[in-house]
Amino acid sequence: MNMNMRVNSIAFETERLIVRALTEQDQDNFFLLNGSEEVMRYIRPVKTKEESDEHLKQILEMGDPTPQNGRWAVEDKATGRFIGSFAIIPIPSEPEKTQLGYSFIPEYWGRGLATELAQAGLKYFLDNTSVPEIYAVSETANIASRKVLQKTGFRFHSIKEEEGKELTIFIVKRNA
Repeated sequence: MNMNMRVNSIAFETERLIVRALTEQDQDNFFLLNGSEEVMRYIRPVKTKEESDEHLKQILEMGDPTPQNGRWAVEDKATGRFIGSFAIIPIPSEPEKTQLGYSFIPEYWGRGLATELAQAGLKYFLDNTSVPEIYAVSETANIASRKVLQKTGFRFHSIKEEEGKELTIFIVKRNA
């Protein structure tokens, strides 16, 4: 597969954001997220540059992202700068369930971008799949992310303990 063909692969746009397929050229961008203790605090352990590059390679090897399964780069529409990532992926502990996720470089926090992205991403998923529901998983301590999900229309589903962390599970059901 020619990874360069992915460069112009835009999934959707919002007023301020462009959500496009990741490419090999995103290695440094991807590491801005995966290598940041601040960004990864509530997501997963921080990765080294090599681990981040390998993770990106695995994502690219899965093929082009689809509305039902994929990871994308998020760019600032005004500057074209990489500022985050968006994902619609299986929940690792329950792969039959699909989750929506996002992360941003810290300097872009607090601007309403996560809500804007989550709303548009949810619409993208619902408009382009027939999957009856989508989940979002947030560490309970991550109050900002929980607020974003609630503003976006996700509703509380359950709480579970995983790897010593309390997680709050949210859900959006189609036609609910």
